[in-house]
Amino acid sequence: MIDKTRFSWRIAGCYGALALCLLSLGVLAATPQGPAAPTPTGAANPSELVQRGKYLAIAGDCVACHTAPGGKPMAGGLALPTPIGAVIATNITPSKTHGIGNYTEAQFIDALRKGVRADGQRLYPAMPYTSYALVSDEDAHAMYVYFMQGVAPIDAAPTQATALSFPFNIRLSMAAWNLLFLDSKPFAADASKTAEWNRGAYLARGLTHCSTCHSPRNFLMAEDIQRELGGGYVGPWLAPNITPDVNSGIGGWSEQEIADYMRLSRVADKDQAAGPMAEAVDHSLKHLTPEDLRAIAVYVKSVPAQHDAADTKPAHAWGAAANDLKNVRGVVWPNDRDQLSGAQLYDAHCATCHQASGQGSFDGALPPLFHNTTVGRSNSNNLVMVLLDGIKRVRDMPEVKMQGFRGVMSDVQIATLASYLTQHYGNPDVKVTAGQVKALRAGGAPSSLLWLARIGLIVGLLVLLAGLAWLVRRGRQQRG
Repeated sequence: MIDKTRFSWRIAGCYGALALCLLSLGVLAATPQGPAAPTPTGAANPSELVQRGKYLAIAGDCVACHTAPGGKPMAGGLALPTPIGAVIATNITPSKTHGIGNYTEAQFIDALRKGVRADGQRLYPAMPYTSYALVSDEDAHAMYVYFMQGVAPIDAAPTQATALSFPFNIRLSMAAWNLLFLDSKPFAADASKTAEWNRGAYLARGLTHCSTCHSPRNFLMAEDIQRELGGGYVGPWLAPNITPDVNSGIGGWSEQEIADYMRLSRVADKDQAAGPMAEAVDHSLKHLTPEDLRAIAVYVKSVPAQHDAADTKPAHAWGAAANDLKNVRGVVWPNDRDQLSGAQLYDAHCATCHQASGQGSFDGALPPLFHNTTVGRSNSNNLVMVLLDGIKRVRDMPEVKMQGFRGVMSDVQIATLASYLTQHYGNPDVKVTAGQVKALRAGGAPSSLLWLARIGLIVGLLVLLAGLAWLVRRGRQQRG
């Protein structure tokens, strides 16, 4: 068990160190940037470059973050939730008034790979430039050509701008963060690996930025590279462990199943995409070539396995068909709907689509609930989120959508139903509480990172002042 006080002060100490680093790096604001990446020569003709850049931008899933619901593509405005507040995505169309139309290629590449805007201000790593840093010069050039020539300019700014609380509103602090966590060297192929593996590593670690969601974060919110793809969080959603561990990860999946999941968003008797992963499939992954999807699968299967002791068998291996009709038929509902049993809630809200025994629809379009990772994982966040918000897909997807019950069921009812599903069709050791549902309904547990950062900044300033006082005292003693 973690000592919470010690844990908090360790984080505060890290922010104190960061504060010192920030104070000592004040000159960075006026320091010229290093030489820009060279523009590749001998490139393909403009139309080919636009198509290539479009493919790369799709692989990078740019549209998902830079397009607000109902808004114009790449025009910004989407609020990206983070533990320190919402970061508002900007307009990245070639508009010269509100977008990036005035960016030179060097400035575009600096934003893409270094997290530095044309005006010299630092971007927040909600924009995954730490992954895009691996993009080659040739691919960065193609992306620039696409954004300038293949994207429609939208002459409008988002209705709101990023406004984080102190000290995160000091963008210069990202300079210190980058010194600690940004590796700005483009991808270098591993000669000991196959061309397919290298292609998969280039995409998974770079443009498709799998680790941005699927890797845990350290005290300063940087990816923990020692636990690559070991599982992380995207707001209230769990981005699960996708390492080759048989129980905790996807070691029981074949490379073809992984590739099919990225293309079709589902694998029979294992999993189906929802939440942020469904968006990644719809906007990005399903548009990649079969060769690129297979290369990503080859790379993912090669990373070090990460195991959680709570996982005693694969998440998709739990459960079997079963019904509880005897406890539903002829039973009068209680007046207090929070007293409804899990069987009654299942019969009322789930059985129509997933059938009485949880076997799914007859045509296979709606999945069975047993042998399903959503109810088999030891972490039940995604099960709760699916019950709250359903599964939403872009219009060209053929799958039937699942409605959410956020406005229909209370926290108690969602918890009762979720626990019923895990006990009857999934991992029976997993229990969902009304408190967990309440927290996830509100967007996840509140983060203490803001106050820890402020404490760390104060500690850093006190250390700095103490150091200055010591230097002054020492000088006086030497003069005396």
